[in-house]
Amino acid sequence: MNYQPRRLPRHSTRLLRGLPHRITEWGEPSATPIILLHGWGDSGETFQFLVDACARESYWIALDWRGFGESASQGPSYWFPDYFADLDALLDAYSPERPVTLLGHSMGGNIAWMYAGIRPERVSCLVNLEGVGLSRTDPAAAPARYRRWLDGLQVAPTFSVYPSVAAFAQLLHKRNPRLPPERAHYIAQRWLMPCEGGYTLRWDPAHKRVNPVLYSRDGAEACWGAATARSLLVLGGRSEILAKLGADGQPSTYDGLYPGLSVVVLAEAGHMMHHEDPEALAVIIEAFLGQVL
Repeated sequence: MNYQPRRLPRHSTRLLRGLPHRITEWGEPSATPIILLHGWGDSGETFQFLVDACARESYWIALDWRGFGESASQGPSYWFPDYFADLDALLDAYSPERPVTLLGHSMGGNIAWMYAGIRPERVSCLVNLEGVGLSRTDPAAAPARYRRWLDGLQVAPTFSVYPSVAAFAQLLHKRNPRLPPERAHYIAQRWLMPCEGGYTLRWDPAHKRVNPVLYSRDGAEACWGAATARSLLVLGGRSEILAKLGADGQPSTYDGLYPGLSVVVLAEAGHMMHHEDPEALAVIIEAFLGQVL
């Protein structure tokens, strides 16, 4: 029932911009560094399955974003540009002089792709797992969005309480049958912490508050287009996230969109592809990295 890691992780805490961040590392620092950036509601340590599935030896470095996993919280709200600055500080610490390979999933993929255009000189290679942005927004929605944010500041957000780690793991598997039970249990152990009455998510509940600033897809696409790194975009053939984006979620939208961008569809995987099918994903990633590194 318990997942047994093939490559043992090392954990540390590093101060980034005055906030303690949890860092997970695998491999030897003498190998090629790959920076792993997790998605919303995840943590760096659940890249374990993908790291184990890779054949080549690398130096993997994963952080928990502020307010997620075991990194410190800031509250009462979180701002997306802070993630760019946190990544900037992480690279200052681990690779100040040479560009790196970024591998990001979902929110982490969005951060990685935009950062690659904001600081193109710092990114030599990019692997993006469904970090394809959010739905387009209408400026007319701004007043209502600001009201929602103000109203949300009046109440303290909370997460549900689960009777046990096993119960939460069963819930993860039920919600996503493509996630094997042993991996679901491994993830549950890292996402939960004890609380009164059982267990709850260890993230800062303030992440649940709506962002008062409307998402600018045009701005994101401008950053994507400014990236110079050789890039791989992996999409899940069964992804529920892509379906919500309409035309912006179609593989054909990205194929040939930017110079140096390759697009691959992992046919039987959903959005959480690094949890569901890390073996097939590792084959795709390593084939790409073998060509560009």
